[in-house]
Amino acid sequence: MNNLLEAHSISKKFGDFTALNNVSISVPKGSIFGLLGPNGAGKTTLIRVINQITMPDTGHVILDGEPLQPHHVQYIGYLPEERGLYKSMKVGEQALYLAQLKGLSKAEAKKRLEYWFERLEIGDWWNKKIQELSKGMAQKIQFVVTVLHEPKLLIFDEPFSGFDPINANLIKDEILRLKENGATVIFSTHRMESVEELCDHIALIHKSNKILDGRLTDIKRQYKTNTFEVGIKTADKIKLAETISQKFHASLTDFKSLNDDLKLNIKLSEKDSPNNLLSYLTTQGEVSHFVELIPSANDIFIQAVKNN
Repeated sequence: MNNLLEAHSISKKFGDFTALNNVSISVPKGSIFGLLGPNGAGKTTLIRVINQITMPDTGHVILDGEPLQPHHVQYIGYLPEERGLYKSMKVGEQALYLAQLKGLSKAEAKKRLEYWFERLEIGDWWNKKIQELSKGMAQKIQFVVTVLHEPKLLIFDEPFSGFDPINANLIKDEILRLKENGATVIFSTHRMESVEELCDHIALIHKSNKILDGRLTDIKRQYKTNTFEVGIKTADKIKLAETISQKFHASLTDFKSLNDDLKLNIKLSEKDSPNNLLSYLTTQGEVSHFVELIPSANDIFIQAVKNN
């Protein structure tokens, strides 16, 4: 698979503090790559290295097959966690100014801005000052400025901060559409539900070290425990739980259900199969719920950090 971006053995110290310790990532073209980790793990430092805001002590970055160089800034769109709009400037003139810094002519910038302002239904904000907007409204302007020059690589650091659920969903859909149109995205967030919805690949950084990376589906496969959440209708829950526990490793659990059923977590051994389990359960009662417990991105995040 072709990678748009590769960071090789990046290390960075600030005085005695190690922000990154020999960290490498590969971001496939056309993917959404989740860069995850607790506060202070080193994510923002790595993003700043990719944006050439900070230079690494050791290691190097490759962008689309070339060593990272100053002119590559035109191929990157960066939405930082700490937003940087000029509060006293009008929205339209500021967006035009920032677009021209990215290499667009004034005419082309205005054409693209009109498209995006109409798309996000913010056309009547053109002559407002940033300080007149709510945090979420200002976020929309910053998002537009980030994507306007249609860069190869988009880097979003906590892009949903300040958004209500409706606008967060709107921006999520726009990120997915940008990916479909060929953009590659690095996405840093603490919102694990967003990782589930958006990311193809992830890397987890903890205490300056990369402790996990790969395709999200492959990582979920590695962390799953062959455990099934089961609900069975029965007149005698205690007796049925004891019967099932004699054949399988079962424990009582609780989950949201419309029925007052026996609820179990059943962990299968290597010799057992889901089909065998389901066939057996149907001989014991009416199965109302049968779901394999696949670890969420949040579960994996917590477990990987605890293990390290």
